[in-house]
Amino acid sequence: MKPIQIGVVMGSSSDWDTMQHAVQILEQFGIAHEARVVSAHRMPDDMFAYAEAAAGRGLKAIIAGAGGAAHLPGMIAAKTPVPVLGVPVASRHLQGVDSLHSIVQMPKGIPVATFAIGTAGAANAALFAVALLANENPALRQRLEAFRAEQTEVARNMTLP
Repeated sequence: MKPIQIGVVMGSSSDWDTMQHAVQILEQFGIAHEARVVSAHRMPDDMFAYAEAAAGRGLKAIIAGAGGAAHLPGMIAAKTPVPVLGVPVASRHLQGVDSLHSIVQMPKGIPVATFAIGTAGAANAALFAVALLANENPALRQRLEAFRAEQTEVARNMTLP
C-alpha cells in the first residue's frame, strides 16, 4: 500500500457532494489519499491534531473544503507547514460566497491556495495537488500532460447545436 500523500478534509459529511470531485481526480491519477470529516467548529481538537501531524505523516498537500463561512482551511494552514488548498463549498443561503471570502482573506503568514466555489474548485484543487506531486515524479507529469491534452482535444471537437 502506497503512503497517503494527499489529505481531503471537510467540515461535515454534507460537504462530500462537492469534495468527492477532488477524490475522483486523485483516484484517476492513482494518488494515495484519505478523506475525513474534521470540523473546525465541532471537533477543533481533532482538527488541530490532524493539522499538526500532517507533515510527520508525509502528507504533501491538504485539500480542505469549507461551507457556510467555515474556517477549516485557514485553521489547518495555521497549524501545519503542509500546503493547504481551500475549496469553498456552496452553502444554502449565500451559494458559497461566504466560504470563498472566509478562505481568501487569510492574514499574512497563513497561506491558503483558494479555488473556485463548488465542484470545479474541488476538481481543480486535486489537479493542483497532482501538479505539485508531478514536480518530483516524471511519470505523473506525463500523465498530467496527457490529461490536459485530452481536455484540449475534447474542447476542440465540441459541436454546437
